[in-house]
Amino acid sequence: MSSPSAPPRTVICVGDVHGYITKLESLWSNLQSALPADAFATALVIFLGDYNDRGPHTRRVLDFLLALPQRHPAQRHVFLCGNHDLAFAAFVGVLPPPPDGSPFSATWDEYLHNEEHEGWFRGPGYEGMHVQGRRWGGVIKDRWNPKKGLPYRGSIYDAQPTFESYGVAHGSPDLAMAVPEEHKRFLRDLVWIHEEFMLA
Repeated sequence: MSSPSAPPRTVICVGDVHGYITKLESLWSNLQSALPADAFATALVIFLGDYNDRGPHTRRVLDFLLALPQRHPAQRHVFLCGNHDLAFAAFVGVLPPPPDGSPFSATWDEYLHNEEHEGWFRGPGYEGMHVQGRRWGGVIKDRWNPKKGLPYRGSIYDAQPTFESYGVAHGSPDLAMAVPEEHKRFLRDLVWIHEEFMLA
């Protein structure tokens, strides 16, 4: 005779927070109100990446995410890496080296035709930086984003608000010193893929 299976677990997916702490807090509160208490308390919460840029409170967003395991210990939290997070991690120097041993400058080749137009970062340390970090910390020359009908905020990634949330000017290499170690660890530990193994 087979044992009764465990009840299904609630899965919550949250994507594209982009530095908007008030929206994240509101969403979290709404989820807590809308779901049965036990379902919320034991949910698998998968954040789909893009925690920074655009909105004014990246630092507070990361603090919120880092506090979740302590605030909700019965939940399981998975933090996936988005392209904005990769670029932020590259700029502050927390990306692991390429597995093939090649330098990060090898990542520039595919995008070199955009270097001038996108105003890639050329400050201290750029020589060893992944291409997305250079694009993220740069200052785009054409300030208007025709796809969104809005001006770019600093770089092609709209990264200026992230820099400002840590108290430094856009493109400043001082960001690497301003970002707390726990935020760097968070960025370094983000995953690209997550698989849940279900027992039959």
